[in-house]
Formats: sequence, C-alpha cells, structure tokens
Amino acid sequence: MDFSTSYKFERPPIFGKNMVASSQPLATQAGLKILEKGGNAIDAVIAAAAVLTVVEPTGNGLGSDANAIIFDGKKIQAINGTGYSPAGWTTKRFSLMKKMPLFGWDSVTVPGAVKLWWHLSKRFGRMSFPDLFESAIYYATNGYTVGSKIAYEWSRYIHYIKNPSESFKEEFYPPPKVGNMVMRTNLAGTLEEIATTGYHSFYEGAIASEIVNQSNQEGGVMSIDDLAAHDSEWITPIRVGFRHVEMLEMPPNTQGIYALVALGILNYLPIAELDSTDFYHYQIEAMKLSFNLCEKFIGDPDFIEFRFDDHFNSDALSAYAAQINRSANSICRFSPDESKDTVYLAAADASGFMASFIQSNYLGFGSGVVINNRGIALQNRGAGFSLEPGSPNRVGPRKRPFHTIIPGMVTEDGRPLMVFGVMGGPMQAQGHLQLLDRVITHDLNPQAACDAPRWQVTEGGDVIVESTFPNEIARELVSRGHSISYETDTLLFGGAQVIKKFKEGYVAGSDPRKDGCAAGF
Repeated sequence: MDFSTSYKFERPPIFGKNMVASSQPLATQAGLKILEKGGNAIDAVIAAAAVLTVVEPTGNGLGSDANAIIFDGKKIQAINGTGYSPAGWTTKRFSLMKKMPLFGWDSVTVPGAVKLWWHLSKRFGRMSFPDLFESAIYYATNGYTVGSKIAYEWSRYIHYIKNPSESFKEEFYPPPKVGNMVMRTNLAGTLEEIATTGYHSFYEGAIASEIVNQSNQEGGVMSIDDLAAHDSEWITPIRVGFRHVEMLEMPPNTQGIYALVALGILNYLPIAELDSTDFYHYQIEAMKLSFNLCEKFIGDPDFIEFRFDDHFNSDALSAYAAQINRSANSICRFSPDESKDTVYLAAADASGFMASFIQSNYLGFGSGVVINNRGIALQNRGAGFSLEPGSPNRVGPRKRPFHTIIPGMVTEDGRPLMVFGVMGGPMQAQGHLQLLDRVITHDLNPQAACDAPRWQVTEGGDVIVESTFPNEIARELVSRGHSISYETDTLLFGGAQVIKKFKEGYVAGSDPRKDGCAAGF
C-alpha cells in the first residue's frame, strides 16, 4: 500500500484493530465507546448514526432514510431502509405540477432510518438497543459544540426553507456560529422514547400519531397505515468485478448501478498513470456513459424488473468500453438531482464485523417539516420521484423513489476488504468511482484517496473540478473536448469515509471536506 503519495490536506491514515469513521468526531467517539464496551461494528454504527441525528442536522435526522451493507463475520447482507410514498400520492395529486415539490408534506415519504436501526440491532447487535442511544441523548440534552463545516452548511441550508414554521425555527434558528453550543431538548425526549420502545412509537404509537395529526393539519396525506406498513427489506447487493476485487452496491431504487457500470466499463479501459490526463479522462467518460445507460433501470423494484447481469455482463461492459477513445463524448443525458448532503459512516471490529452505513434527509434539513415538540425534521425524499409518464420512477402510491444513498463494500476472494462511502447526492456514485480507482488500481492508502482532488459530471455532461485540481490537466482535458470549470464550493464534492483491511487490523481515512474523523484502537 502506498503511504508516500499525498495531496494538499495531508491528513495521516489511521490504524487499529477496531475502527469507526464518520463525518463528526462526537459520532466517531460514540461508536468507539460502544466497541470498547464489547459491542460490535453494527452496534457502533447505530450509536454513531443516532449521534449524527443530533450533531449534524444539516444532512440527516430521525426523519431520514438509511441503507447499509453488513458483514457479520460469515455473510454479506444488505438492508434497504428507504421509505414508501403515502397511499394518497396518486398521479392525480401531482397532475398539475411541472416537477415534484422539494418542500412541504408533498415531499415527505415514510422515514426509514429508525426501523432500519432496530432491524440491524435485533439481527446483529451484542448491546441492548437502549444502550446504543446513550451518547445521542447526552448530546441532545446537554449540548455539543458546532464545528466549522457543519456551521457553514447550517447557515447555507437553513435559507433553503422559505417561510419556516415555528417548529422549524424553534429547532434550527438562529444558525449557530463555529464554536457555539447547541442543545436539542425536544429531540432528546424523542430519542429516549425510541430507545425504550424500539420502532413501535415511531411507526405505530405516540410519535406516529403526532406525525399523522400534523400532516392532517398542514395539508399532507400521511396516514397511520402508511407508517405502520413500512418495513426495511433485506436484499442482495449487486456487484461487478474491478481489477482484482469485486465492488458491491445497493440495487435500484438507488443509484448504485451508476457506480457499478462505470467501474465495469473502466475495468476494460487501459490502466492510466495516477493523476495523468488519461486517468481523469477515462473516469469521466466511463461515468458519462454509465449515466446514459442506466437511468431507465432505476425505480422501485416492486414496480420494475431488473437483473444487473442481464444487462451488464462482462461482454456488454467490454463493448461499452470500446466506445470510449481519447476524445470526450459530448452527449450525456445526465440531469443531476437536487440533493446536497447526507451522512456516511463505517465501522469494523476485531472479530471481523464490518458495516457500511448511510442515512440522509436528501436536501439539507429536508422538507422543512419539523414535528412539533419532537425535534424530528422529516426528509424530502419524495422529490426524487419523476412526473414523466412511463418513467420507472414515476410518482405513485406506496412506492419508493429514486435514492442517492449508496453505502459501498469491496470484496477480495469473496471476503470483505473495504467499506466506504462518499456523501453528497449526485457526487456519490461519481465519488465511488474515483476513490476506488485510486485505492484499488493505484494502491493509495484510504486517507490519500480521500484527500485527492475530485471532479463531478453535471447537467448535460459538463464537468466541474475543485480548486485543488491540477490546472495543466484541466487544460489538457479541455483540449480533448471536455467542458471543464473550477468550483470553489467544497460541498459539491462530497465527503468520504473509508475503512480497509490492513495486516492484523484496519487502516482508515476521513474526508477533510467534513468535520469528521477516523479513529480506532
């Protein structure tokens, strides 16, 4: 493994036999505390995820969805915790709209994170479910200090919510400055109730009733039946061979297919020198081609039949790779969704358990709907639906929308080698491609791969690059026909967390674009 290559940020990689990596240090510490008490990696990610609902409300909360890929020492399993639309979301309800609402009750699907936590704990946990909430309840009750990146996101995302309700203002106003102390006492009581009742209050009891009553009062159609009918689904990840490993992703209704097809195509292109013009050119072209190929396959699997290998076997991927040459393909039908942020975290322990976990509100604080006196900010995942007739992702009742959230796992010879994710809506699949090519093809250590400059394909195939991207390479890419522009907003380029097996334990990296860290013992 290469420990000599470094980039602008120059964070050191972290080593340990037990490891947690997240986008906020308090969440990482909460996960480590659980591991020190005898919990496993799955216990640790639940505890860290609960803390993130308190300390990073700019990307997630109790009203979020979640997905995970888990290795329990014997078997790899995935769980889809994305929620369904209300039964009242008929096409007629949205017939006069030109696009799906970004805010309000008509953007709110059933939140899936809480029930997914409970399922993971029940199936894999060593600690009791209430024990996993100790840190989250502590920080919600006693307060926590806001870091620089989250303060920046808070001040930015809060202005997305026009005409905020009193419950929203009570929970999130005024936006804190770096170093301010924040307490979330409403959320503390809700966390205590979830710790005590598991998922029952949230989906069937007191909390569920409060959600439905507020929906009724504010023009929504969320019902008790919608909440009670929701459940997480255990599924089989889809996978593709890349170099000497296999990459595992969540199947549709997520965008994991974008990353897999791009990696599968890149696997049949020449291996380029690290950070060369070809290195970036082949990645960008593979990604653009994947966008063109895959959109028609992404929808709720209950409504569209899709088998990855039927469409993207080795022969097909090789043929697609042959379409790529040294000039840019100017045709790309990619229209990125509007999601801006999420949280990803990973954990691994000395017994071999590994967890790749992601949860998200979709757009900053989500829908702008906050449940009165509960501190629950509801996601706006419904904005991921399409209004186009014939689209596999067209809005409808009891249907799961297109989802950006994709936890990643890499296996070698059938055994988990690495868990990782890259936060940030349309950046996620593109980040998976870029990070994996660095770690697997060029053997970079996880921290160097997190630090390296990134690019992102945007509307119609244009490419933005961050400020650390080499100027000479950008000029050479333009000469090949790429539309390249620099973007100073680091939020657009995501935030990665990576844990990889190394000798007797693990080596980890955490993205400097976030406030977080990797830590272990």
